[in-house]
Parts: sequence; structure tokens; C-alpha cells
Amino acid sequence: MVKIRLAAPLQADSVVDGQGLRLVIWTQGCPHHCDGCHNKESHAYDGGKLYEIDELCQEINDLNYHDGITFSGGEPFEQVEECLLLAKYAKSLGLNVWCYTGYTWEFLQNKNSPIIQEFLNYIDILVDGKFDRNLKSLECKFRGSSNQRCIDVNETKKLEKICTLY
Repeated sequence: MVKIRLAAPLQADSVVDGQGLRLVIWTQGCPHHCDGCHNKESHAYDGGKLYEIDELCQEINDLNYHDGITFSGGEPFEQVEECLLLAKYAKSLGLNVWCYTGYTWEFLQNKNSPIIQEFLNYIDILVDGKFDRNLKSLECKFRGSSNQRCIDVNETKKLEKICTLY
């Protein structure tokens, strides 16, 4: 059984972690330690709890009226293989996928990692960049600070230039 370490149980019915009604997957473990992080409990790699991917897929399957899932953290790309499995399952159900990461799009592209690229192929919107307390703004839709970007992954790949929303 494949397992993923999460900071909390799946959170249904979120309207602030991406567009529409969402299920949030709070991954555990983060290298960024952003000053002012709203989820410091998710930083430790040995924190949280292990969950079986199959059980999480069943929870995703049981959703009603949700538009998609959102990966947040922690840092989802620290458990990229496990997140990929969940993203694939969500997409097979017709759900869209958002992912928050402290890494930038450019950093992820420069990693030249096939598994990272495959995960990106299942993400619709990537909110990239570390949270910066000095750039915090309540006017940033679906972002905590103005340096972060809501990247439309499909358009970005198609046009080979970063395409942002909001």
C-alpha cells in the first residue's frame, strides 16, 4: 500500500484554496519555512500522519458538488510521486487540480525531473513562489503575497510562456 504523509485529514468544502468548491490535501514536510507561514505545523517531515492513497482516493470519489482538489502544505513537491497518484485519480473523475508550492515554475522546469513534469501535466493551476510577509496583500486572489502567481499550466505549456490568472 502506497502512503502519503499529511498534516491533517482531507478538508472538504473549501472556497478559499482555489476556484470553486474544493477538497484540500495538506501535505506534510516543507523546506521553505516562509516567515509568516499560515501552516507552520506542516514543516516537519516526520510530523502529521501517514494515510493510504487508496483510502484518500475513496474519499475523493465520495465527494459531492466539488469542482476539484487542491494540494497545499507543507510542500506537495516533496511527495511528488504520491501527489501524482492523487492528481491522476482526481482528473479521472473530472475534477480540476490546483497546487500551491513554494517553488517557482522556473525552478520546477529546471529540475528536469520526469516525475515533476508528469505531476505538472495533471495540475490545472499552479500557485508558485514562497509566501513573503512583506508582500502580503488581501487583494491577491487565491494567493497570500503579491510575488506569488496563479499559473494556468495548460496555457503556459501550450504557449511556452507563463500565463497567469488574477
